[in-house]
Amino acid sequence: MTENRLFVDLRKNINVTKIAIFASGRGSNARNIIDFFKGHASISVKMVISNKKDAPVLDIGKHANINTMIINRADFYNSTEVLNTLRQQHIDFIVLAGFLWLIPSYLVTAYYNRIVNIHPALLPKYGGKGMYGMNVHEAVFAAKETETGITIHFVNEQYDEGDIIFQERCTLDATDTPERIAQKIHQLEQTHFPRVIAATIEKLIKS
Repeated sequence: MTENRLFVDLRKNINVTKIAIFASGRGSNARNIIDFFKGHASISVKMVISNKKDAPVLDIGKHANINTMIINRADFYNSTEVLNTLRQQHIDFIVLAGFLWLIPSYLVTAYYNRIVNIHPALLPKYGGKGMYGMNVHEAVFAAKETETGITIHFVNEQYDEGDIIFQERCTLDATDTPERIAQKIHQLEQTHFPRVIAATIEKLIKS
């Protein structure tokens, strides 16, 4: 478990919690989080990390003057290079925003209860390996669910099995296609994810 501390920004003489965002794709959630914390008094996005060298999320980070990093599978699972970089950058908290790889145990241990993920369904339904993006929405559609939603949870060594922090629901009807379900989920993600991140960090600081 990491020590419960924040790094001090000497220029402003305040404590600042530094976030790293891990993402694999377009980065719509990452962009929303970056915008939400821009100018925030005590929380700042300091890194964007991706496992895909051509992921648009990297450009989002660069345009926001945020450090970016591309990781490969071998280094991620067989070395501590990523952890070393996070420590060098004084990262306090990790956010998974559409990151498709399982987080290795060394990172879970180093950032115990300081890694959160968002899942586009109401866990424990429609979770696990391979359940992401449209795969989830198509499964919800096929099951003729009358509601779905988002789950924000802490990350452990298993896909989508960490303790749940927050859930929000939306209703579905017979006219909702998988694409329409995706739109509803996106709206929930954009509304709630940054706010829940902020509340979770504030709770950790007080604990």
